[in-house]
Amino acid sequence: MSITAAIPPKTLTFTLLRLLADGEFHSGEDMARQLGMSRASVHNALHDVAQYGVLLHSVRGRGYRLSHPLCWLDKDRILAEVGDVRAALDLQILECATSSNALLLQAASQGAASGRVVAVEWQSAGRGRLGRTWHAGLGEALTFSLLWRFECGLAALSGLSLAVGVAMMRALRELGVEDAGLKWPNDVMLPSGKLAGILLEAQGDMLGPSAVVIGIGLNLTAPAEANKIGQAAGDLSACGVELSQRNKVLAVLLKHLVPVLREFSAHGFTAMYKEWERAHIHANRPVEMLMPDGKRIEGVALGVTDEGALRVETAEGLREFHSGEVSLRGR
Repeated sequence: MSITAAIPPKTLTFTLLRLLADGEFHSGEDMARQLGMSRASVHNALHDVAQYGVLLHSVRGRGYRLSHPLCWLDKDRILAEVGDVRAALDLQILECATSSNALLLQAASQGAASGRVVAVEWQSAGRGRLGRTWHAGLGEALTFSLLWRFECGLAALSGLSLAVGVAMMRALRELGVEDAGLKWPNDVMLPSGKLAGILLEAQGDMLGPSAVVIGIGLNLTAPAEANKIGQAAGDLSACGVELSQRNKVLAVLLKHLVPVLREFSAHGFTAMYKEWERAHIHANRPVEMLMPDGKRIEGVALGVTDEGALRVETAEGLREFHSGEVSLRGR
């Protein structure tokens, strides 16, 4: 995660960044000639790209060069690696949008089918849990959302965010990341900090059917301005997963999300809560629960129920917490 700007990049800016994606020097004059425009237009379009998390070097006589190559999302490459779940997915890649979750929620209300995926290169208003903003610089993260429809109602979706965490752990193991863990209810953690966040937004009735938009933001490289985020951040590049594998990472995540969602649809969280507990980073450790009214409750996290509630031994006895507006902190 890194700090992003509120104004989305122009289409021309994306076009030029794609020309520069190889990390080599390209002269402004050559790019202007290639695109049939003035040299000044190139300069203006690349002005202040740092606000999008891109470091651009400009050297007189040589032109422009990115500090490191950009790996753009490629639909064909992603779908080629998702395996047997390809038929269940309808993947769309956008250069920029306010929020992939917001777009899919709108699509869901208009009848979009289960399995639609929206991946966005740059979001101007990415959303996180509890009303927070998810920040990601261009090319340094994956930000995508998946729409999934259930025959059950909203009341039966307890534990779904934890099930998504299980899918992410399976994907990370396939990618060779062994030291990741899960923080209740919806964060994926590395020893260095938060690697990924999960945001679920649902539509439907208590008795069904229902539709859920699953938003995921995952850091691929170290945030350029991590000190402004307010919490420590982890990233895949520190685990040996290169930026050039960006398409593969998204493919592997989707490959594991689909079967987990199918399993959840059939059996709920019950079938995978033990797997979640094995990855629980706060198991049998002191925690602090921050309640919506500001009250803080201290205790020891014992694990989760088969419906995804966190069991905490407090001074007043054993209590169960459901995600809602509760925030957990380790002590």
